[in-house]
Amino acid sequence: MTGCNRGDHPAQVGELAPDFTIHDEGQTISLDQYRGKIVVLNFWASWCTYCIEEFPSMEQLQKQFPNLVVLAIAFDSDPTDYRQYVQDNHLTNMVIALDRTQKSNLAFGTTRPPESYVIDPSGRIRRKFIGPADWSNPEIQGFLRSL
Repeated sequence: MTGCNRGDHPAQVGELAPDFTIHDEGQTISLDQYRGKIVVLNFWASWCTYCIEEFPSMEQLQKQFPNLVVLAIAFDSDPTDYRQYVQDNHLTNMVIALDRTQKSNLAFGTTRPPESYVIDPSGRIRRKFIGPADWSNPEIQGFLRSL
């Protein structure tokens, strides 16, 4: 399955995360390939100021939790803006991809960034964040350690 439109039913905490596959500049990324790991799935866009605010703490989170995967999926309409943003901000610790089809965010019912999901090793959604999160927050980090 390469993603589905959940329409009026956004992904909910406790449900299995919908799988998706993205083809971006020679790389193929699917959520399912990270099964067995904790995944912080983040939907963002280069024009979103709130997304930009949370990236430093996401980069730090990836450094602090090497067994966790931060998967940041952009749904920009302009691939040039996306590429430039990634390059200018040296986003190297996270898995970053552009989904021009927007199938990944629609599979989760996400239409406005930022929105993030914490997915446990079995593929179940454990937390959902609408809006920017401070990933250095001790409560969030404690929750991640408990998974």
